[in-house]
Amino acid sequence: MNFKIDYNVSLFSKDDIYYFKEGTHYKLFDKLGSHIVEFNKKRGVYFALWAPNARFVSLISDFNSWNKNSHPLKLRDDESGIWECFIEEVTQGNNYKYHIESNIDNRIFQKSDPYSFFWEKPPKSSSITWKLNYSWSDDDWMKNRHSKNSYNSPISIYELHLGSWRRNPNENNRVLTYRELAEELIPYIKESGFTHIELLPITEHPFDGSWGYQCIGYFAPTSRFGTPEDFMYLIDCLHQNNIGVILDWVPSHFAVDMHGLALFDGSNLYEHKDPKLGFHPEWGSAVFNFGRNEVKAFLISSAMFWMDKYHIDGIRVDAVASILYLNYAREDGNWIANKYGGNENLEAIEFLKDLNKSIYSDYPDTIMIAEESTAWPMVTKPPYLGGLGFGLKWNMGWMHDSLKYLSRDPIYRKYYQDQITFSIWYAFNENFMLSLSHDEVVHMKGSLINKMAGDYWQKFANLRLLYGYMFSHPGKKLLFMGCEFAQFTEWNYKSSLDWHLFEYSAHKGIFNLIKDLNTIYKSEEALYKYDEKRKGFEWISVEDSENSIISYLRKSYKESIVVVCNFTPKIRDNYKVGVDKNCFYKEIFNSDSSAYGGSNVGNNGGIYADNYWIHNKEFAINLTLPPLGIIMLKAETKEL
Repeated sequence: MNFKIDYNVSLFSKDDIYYFKEGTHYKLFDKLGSHIVEFNKKRGVYFALWAPNARFVSLISDFNSWNKNSHPLKLRDDESGIWECFIEEVTQGNNYKYHIESNIDNRIFQKSDPYSFFWEKPPKSSSITWKLNYSWSDDDWMKNRHSKNSYNSPISIYELHLGSWRRNPNENNRVLTYRELAEELIPYIKESGFTHIELLPITEHPFDGSWGYQCIGYFAPTSRFGTPEDFMYLIDCLHQNNIGVILDWVPSHFAVDMHGLALFDGSNLYEHKDPKLGFHPEWGSAVFNFGRNEVKAFLISSAMFWMDKYHIDGIRVDAVASILYLNYAREDGNWIANKYGGNENLEAIEFLKDLNKSIYSDYPDTIMIAEESTAWPMVTKPPYLGGLGFGLKWNMGWMHDSLKYLSRDPIYRKYYQDQITFSIWYAFNENFMLSLSHDEVVHMKGSLINKMAGDYWQKFANLRLLYGYMFSHPGKKLLFMGCEFAQFTEWNYKSSLDWHLFEYSAHKGIFNLIKDLNTIYKSEEALYKYDEKRKGFEWISVEDSENSIISYLRKSYKESIVVVCNFTPKIRDNYKVGVDKNCFYKEIFNSDSSAYGGSNVGNNGGIYADNYWIHNKEFAINLTLPPLGIIMLKAETKEL
């Protein structure tokens, strides 16, 4: 074929260039990169690359035998730093890279396309010419997803890593494809009752061991599991089954593999030049220069891309603290203060505000979630009030305190009652998500079940108690894969979950518990309606530290749920709890049920209230509290 070059073709208008330079062009995926198009009845591929410090750029590909001299790009004359060309008769599926010769020290690089929609399967690293072409069937979901993603909706997320959720043992432990995952994952999510899944980063990345957090392809789902359309198919099927999809997204840093973004045109184009700003000492990666307009546009365009092209329902922004603080993971003398002498990254703060404003402006029915581990104020407040503009924030404090408390021998818990109750003091300062994530079951931290105190029986009872406490505590929910059936081993990205554990009643009991908690959570408005408002929660009793018991109400407009937690292995008979109504209280959940592997201590399905003043309430219910158990009770509407 005669792959002729045409330099008179461009997808950029003057306005595109203006907004690109200004850093407010948030649909760059429609302009930069490679695009299969037709001009003047000639089909081919238009290539556009931002490389302002290059003196020569050419396309090297399998269609031109990787000849750096055969298809040079032309630099635009508008000081945008964009190189472009249209090459006739190039089609879908060609591998390519850019040959870049820099103005800086005559450096020469072969770079993958930062805006490519599809990459070779690692460890190969070429970009692939590709046109996204998929016919969606999720109209019903897209029209109604605002009701699934709001503050007033039940949101229960199953976090998973696609490469290790389940593998094919009959084919040398092969990872499943996106389409195979659609067949196996969806029935499991429906059975377990989660409303959403959250995927560890699927953006293209060179090293499996980074779990996707060392990314270089911000506009491509990893080819490890199939094509872009295969990933679209997975999302489409999830939506058709009423399951939302959230992506873990990493704008905080990127991999330094030399075919990627690092030293892209011989300069520190995407990252800061000074390693005190541009190199992350904890992760050995490069830090984005959030103050550079074109970089900010690159990142926000990436977030927009997943909403626009893949119908993604939300984005969890990884490591927000590392973005906000100039001295994050840095020792004194190894970071540079801002212009006021502080440790806040002023440019990154504006980036996060602009990111959230742009996403919520174009996709108001989605969710932006911050993994922010510090006490930074107003993470989930709107930018016009001085906030960062996120919809939800992971509640890392609740997670740390709860796990530490339940790792203690119950005999000592009475001295640490404040550890399990402290989270309520700040529970309504932000819109929180309670997360028991992958971070808690890696790097020698042990699995959740192994964090629990006690012998075999007590470990399972404590875990059931933890999950019940989580689902009744204010905040949306997130649980990492394997935790729903109490996997004993730490998560290993190289292998499948330990599915054989379902053969054991204790592990199947934990799964049954999660199923029922999800059912109750979704059906009882009191457990989710006012998650971010103080009126949705009321302490009944927080003072009984001697017995390590707490009780509280979760409330909606009309109804309430009584929750009582016994954090000791001792059965508590005739334990009085104050209530508001003189009626029958149905026991709608008991973590000690034999269906969950418990001892079946409880209240025979419910109990009538008595005229007895306690806990500043006119009535009381006289309960039997199961060992290391949590019970939830709901008032029947008819009063005595």
